[in-house]
Amino acid sequence: MRKVKREVKIGNLVIGGHNPVAVQTMLNVPVADIPGNVAQAKRVVEAGCQILRASVPSLEDVRIVEAVKNAADVPFVADIHFNYKIALACVDAGVDKIRINPGNIGADENVRAVARACNAKNIPIRIGVNAGSLEKEILAKYGAPVPEALVESAMYHVALLEKHDFNNIVISIKSSNVPTMMQAYRLLSEKCDYPLHVGVTEAGTYRMGLIKSGMGIGGLLLEGIGDTLRVSLTDDPEKEVQAGYDILRAAGHAVGGPEIISCPTCGRTNIQVAQIADEVEKRLKGYKKPIKVAVMGCVVNGPGEAREADIGIAGGKDEALLFIRGEKIRMLRGDIVGQLVDEIYKL
Repeated sequence: MRKVKREVKIGNLVIGGHNPVAVQTMLNVPVADIPGNVAQAKRVVEAGCQILRASVPSLEDVRIVEAVKNAADVPFVADIHFNYKIALACVDAGVDKIRINPGNIGADENVRAVARACNAKNIPIRIGVNAGSLEKEILAKYGAPVPEALVESAMYHVALLEKHDFNNIVISIKSSNVPTMMQAYRLLSEKCDYPLHVGVTEAGTYRMGLIKSGMGIGGLLLEGIGDTLRVSLTDDPEKEVQAGYDILRAAGHAVGGPEIISCPTCGRTNIQVAQIADEVEKRLKGYKKPIKVAVMGCVVNGPGEAREADIGIAGGKDEALLFIRGEKIRMLRGDIVGQLVDEIYKL
């Protein structure tokens, strides 16, 4: 059961409530390289990114806001630390959301200035708490970045904004430790109704990052927790976007495009299952219908095990049985992949 949070509008997108979980990523080109950031922004939007973020470490770097917004028609988030003047400049530049922790930007008057500027233009603020950057007092109180410490830190930052009548808030509360991250989000979800940005921070390289993100983000989604997500990988942001959708699909959320299922193969297999599945996936790039396509290694179990697939094949020797929604249709010979893809486009 989805835990329903208040709605927050980010540019032309709304998260929270009963809205679909939005997939986001972060540009990783050096911020001074405006053409490089613009090119990468176009690639991740093409990959399906719904919310795009970039670091804005200095006032000079605020120019990235206009450049990326002109190139990519998705909400743009400025990631800011410590300097409230950068936040104000980003608001003036037309940013759609700000990621900043109000406890890190100095005097209360600085927090008030940012809250007023964002309220005036209906720009939300994401509070982002990480296990590695807890306040010294909170860390000393708990002795370690335990879930309760992360939640206390998040609510401290929330209170600083609420003090100035600002409640257009999104919260993330990340850790590189999956059990810590999951428990922290559970506690936070019970404590407030602000929409939650879920993710495992510093998840690692592609292999381990996928595993940790799948467990942490996917586990929370199965519990109904999460309104937007980012898969943090030490890799290209396009891969983060794809992984985000894969996790959503695995957790039972409606996702456009084909889902390829395939068997692990065994001694009965007479066709190149991995090669065929990869080729089918490539040929269906850009296909938008939410269908399930099965590539099975043999006719013994294939159609039965994959009866819930919309369409699929089960391999034989130099041939494959085509089945559609569990019904056996005909044998395919020759260009098996091409014929399967043709049948998919007929559905």
